[in-house]
Amino acid sequence: MTDTVKLRSRISAEKRRPTVFWLLAGMVLPAWSLMVRYRFTPESRLPKSGPFILAPNHYSEIDPIAMGAAVWHLGRLPRFMAKASLFKIPLFGRLLRASGQIPVEREGAIRTGAGGRRNPMGAAAQLIEQESGVIVYPEGSLTRDPGLWPMRGKSGAVRLALESGIPLIPVAHWGTQKLMPRYAKRIHPIPRKTIHVAVGEPLDLSRFAGRNPDQKVISEATNELMDAITALLAQLREEQPPAERWDPSKHQQSETGRF
Repeated sequence: MTDTVKLRSRISAEKRRPTVFWLLAGMVLPAWSLMVRYRFTPESRLPKSGPFILAPNHYSEIDPIAMGAAVWHLGRLPRFMAKASLFKIPLFGRLLRASGQIPVEREGAIRTGAGGRRNPMGAAAQLIEQESGVIVYPEGSLTRDPGLWPMRGKSGAVRLALESGIPLIPVAHWGTQKLMPRYAKRIHPIPRKTIHVAVGEPLDLSRFAGRNPDQKVISEATNELMDAITALLAQLREEQPPAERWDPSKHQQSETGRF
């Protein structure tokens, strides 16, 4: 069976339904495919149906497009928890809302259609109840690690998984830094770049079930998630990661914005 046939066999009913994603894909993917080719590890797959939380590494500002296209190629529709400021951009913001993306305020709340606020985990859970997948960057920002390895993770993805019981899937990609280096102001589309992607098995969080999700539990589970993402990235890079995960606070760095 060819890779194309295998891919088509994994296309979910969710993706086959006409949605605004078809408009977005028609606008973005042709140009994107001229700049990028994907190479997935043999084990890389997403559930054909049902909800999932996908947790990728993050080291380039173009990563969301790269990961969104990868999820599309794997047969599912990509949805993100994204900064609320992006939803204020004319037309682009309307497309984000129409495609089911989740606006998250910097302080952690989300705006509802009526102008109020509610918990972002509740908003993501609503998508999950509709058997959708959501992509959550556990680092929360571009990694500060000088070698582009995953830095210390934040708790959002793990909290959502523990509270909802939805599969939490680690994923790593490598190659977008050649298309757009960290904090660069423009992309480098020529020559065509290769992005390697490794999707791992859902994280086994069973040993945390029934435990009070206090800071110790959340921290332990988050470390496991970041370990899994780092291991996948090491496989793609064929390199050994640093012995200690980068912690911005230990290097007098902020965790948001450019530096």
